[in-house]
Amino acid sequence: MKKLYTITLILLATIGLSAQTITLDSTVLTQRDVATGLQIPWEILWGPDGHIWATERRGQVIRINPTNGNQNTILNITSTVEGGVNGEPGMLGMALHPDFENTPKVYVAYNYGAGWNVFERLVSYDWNGSSLSNEEILIDDIPAGNIHNGARLLISKDNKILMTTGDTGSGNLSQNMNSLAGKLLRINLDGSIPEDNPFPNSYIYSFGHRNAQGLAYGPNDQLYSSEHGAQQSDEFNRIIEGRDYGWPTVQGACNTNTEINYCNANNVVEPLAEWSPCIAVNGIEYYDHPAIPEWNNSFLMAVLGGLSGGAERISILHLNEDGTAVTSEEQYFDNFGRLRDVCINPETGCVYIATNGSQYPGTTPNRIIEFCNLDYNPSVDVEDVLDKDQFVNVYPNPLTGMGTLHFSDNFIGATYELMNYSAQLVKSEKITSTTMAIDTRNLPAGAYYIRATNSVGTISKTILVK
Repeated sequence: MKKLYTITLILLATIGLSAQTITLDSTVLTQRDVATGLQIPWEILWGPDGHIWATERRGQVIRINPTNGNQNTILNITSTVEGGVNGEPGMLGMALHPDFENTPKVYVAYNYGAGWNVFERLVSYDWNGSSLSNEEILIDDIPAGNIHNGARLLISKDNKILMTTGDTGSGNLSQNMNSLAGKLLRINLDGSIPEDNPFPNSYIYSFGHRNAQGLAYGPNDQLYSSEHGAQQSDEFNRIIEGRDYGWPTVQGACNTNTEINYCNANNVVEPLAEWSPCIAVNGIEYYDHPAIPEWNNSFLMAVLGGLSGGAERISILHLNEDGTAVTSEEQYFDNFGRLRDVCINPETGCVYIATNGSQYPGTTPNRIIEFCNLDYNPSVDVEDVLDKDQFVNVYPNPLTGMGTLHFSDNFIGATYELMNYSAQLVKSEKITSTTMAIDTRNLPAGAYYIRATNSVGTISKTILVK
């Protein structure tokens, strides 16, 4: 059922932004752009350093200050990564070491190769406080392709790497226990096979998957996944060690004679929820925070909208008390295009979503957008430890004719660029003052973004021109 909500426009003059507010039953969420102009962000994580970490499918890792939107590219391997713009391959999943403060390692999955010879690898990097370096290949030569590469990563409760893999368009691989395709893998942090995996000398933790691209823990430390179906039966699954999830014989629930026979013979796990026709389910996060009580004990699931679009949204999947059933679904944020992933600030309860443009398999520029209950007072003020000296603001926003740009002092001498939402340069100008006029009277109405870079990083903000 689609939850109805109220949207109003309010002007936040102190920071020069126009924001939407979304009213739930009793909670008001305020929208704020964190960063604009990203190139198909695939994974977004809330890091223990209070920053958002994002992979871009083209082969970059971006670290973003959620308070002022300052972003830094901390890894660029676009020359190694296959895909990234026109297809599904690229840099995909990412996870941070569970003891990141003492062992600052970052795990990344990406595709490499060319043409029909595309593979996937899991690697680790060392974080030195400003960049990622010292790539170590943990698993190489995982089957990959132009479609269905899985690659969502998660650190398990017992400090293993969990990694989804896709069937690469060859459904028979999902049942082939000699192939890592179409599986959920469980891996030691050093890349070796855990001795207590369900299948001896194998990374495989569960099998019979088509293309799972969401992975998260929920209530009682249970593991859940979202998975792309074919033309029908996108799935939301509870993952059970060593079990078969049915693909390619079974799509969704066991409800045809062939499926029922197969399910009975192979102890297949059926989904907790499914969607037909496919809506292209993606990243998931469990929400259980006092900031948004209406969403407690629920999964937030990013939805890309399917090949033809029209279903783009964040789905709120409410669970029963023990997490064994989805009791209802609500739908929000259906006007931002394709939504790839979601992350949550554990202190404030704010929710962040990553957009992927308007068309399959992804168009740019993209945004990271925050939705926050500004009336909630967190027990820890994380803004106290974040750098707020770097900023670019626009007032008013939306703009009608003339407006004002506000820059922090450290941008003087740099150049700002005004881009349209086709990623084309509209104008550029040297920053000579902390306050500068901007004239949009000759610009067509629509969405633009301003981008400025200095030695600290890049700030990008969406501007709406009426």
